[in-house]
Amino acid sequence: MASCSFFELVSVFLVLGATAFGGPANHIALMESQLVRDRQWLKREEFLDLLGAANLIPGPTSTELAMHIGYKMHGFAGLVAAGVSFILPAFCMVALISSLYLRFSQWPAVQAVLYGIKPVIVVIVFQAVLSLARTALKDKLLMAIALGSAMLFLLGISVPAILFGCGMTACVWEFYKSSPPREIRAFRVICIICAALLAVSLTVSRILAKDLLYTPSNLFLYFAKTGSLLYGGGYVLLAFLRGDLVENCHWLTSSQLLDAIAIGQITPGPFFITATFIGFMLGGFSGACIATVGMFLPAFVFVAITAPLVKTIRSSRLASTFLASASAAAVALMAVVLLQMVADACYDFKGICIAAIALILLFYRRVNPLWLMLGGAMAGLALNVGNCL
Repeated sequence: MASCSFFELVSVFLVLGATAFGGPANHIALMESQLVRDRQWLKREEFLDLLGAANLIPGPTSTELAMHIGYKMHGFAGLVAAGVSFILPAFCMVALISSLYLRFSQWPAVQAVLYGIKPVIVVIVFQAVLSLARTALKDKLLMAIALGSAMLFLLGISVPAILFGCGMTACVWEFYKSSPPREIRAFRVICIICAALLAVSLTVSRILAKDLLYTPSNLFLYFAKTGSLLYGGGYVLLAFLRGDLVENCHWLTSSQLLDAIAIGQITPGPFFITATFIGFMLGGFSGACIATVGMFLPAFVFVAITAPLVKTIRSSRLASTFLASASAAAVALMAVVLLQMVADACYDFKGICIAAIALILLFYRRVNPLWLMLGGAMAGLALNVGNCL
């Protein structure tokens, strides 16, 4: 296989971070195309092993895949360089957009654009949930886990407790029904890690109590906790953000959360960059930096720990069981939050019409989501032209 210099590694991930629109699935496809087929830095089997390892730890999967590739190419220095290079372009774009948003968001024309984009965002999230459900809910047990997770979420059980509780329950079941020799060491490691992460989550949740006032330290703690516990892809972030920042701490409104999601959708790079927009909303540029570091720092730590163990993790049946169960629970949480988003974005006839048209174009015409969001923005302006003049 071809080798790469440190400069080449950085430059490739900077370009990918600046041009990789379309969410994690597209990011992964672009990395495979660039690094396996075109540059031949990795064999396809190696790429799939790294992808599997990225899927088995919390955090932004495509960003963690970039870090794993960086480690494979240039060790820990490559891990940091690839991760930062992939995140940095999106951070700069979102910080700029956030600044413009704070200055102009009350303008009628900007309000009209956001009015048209929000129903489209709901449709895009619906497509993502449907696609993930087809992959994650492969049997009756996983469907039952998803249904139970949705019920627990509606009863007020915290997102981390649901995700890790489902994963651990499935692991215990798999461990005790398996035939000797059992994966005793893997079982112990998974139990210890889950217990540690849940303890951290409980501690931070008690610090970040209901109606807590914003401070930079609380902002960092919240996003560090979220980045440490988030399984199932970027859209699970919606369940965390809505429950914590909208309903408990009241740092954001439902409308601002939808705006944050829209910004995360229209920019390239990881969807977790939504944290940058929220941080900017709450604390300006310093808040954006704090939220971004808090969100992505756990991913660097997790990859640094697991990168040397890729083959071992990938071959563990217990680890795969944990991932499958946590993913099923994550899909259920996304579905519940989606229903809540529909009420926020499609509250009148015009919003419902925009969502219906976007749904038809996305599912039957396969129109790119970026074009749909542009069309939604234009529709919002056209339907509210009287308010904009």
